[in-house]
Amino acid sequence: MAFGAVSKKSGTTFYLHKREVTLRGGRKQMIYFFGKEIKEGAIDQLPAGYVIGENSKTGLPILKKG
Repeated sequence: MAFGAVSKKSGTTFYLHKREVTLRGGRKQMIYFFGKEIKEGAIDQLPAGYVIGENSKTGLPILKKG
């Protein structure tokens, strides 16, 4: 089951995903993002060293290092 975070503003559940992207210099970097549906790349737990925050204007969950 994918890790989910419920928006306090809208009550919608967003699921955490990860994807490895290649930057312009050729360096690879892992990105984390939330989506409304469970798709390819969904992960089961919060990455180590991250906490969940929420954008106060949109209600979208965000990951913060901390």
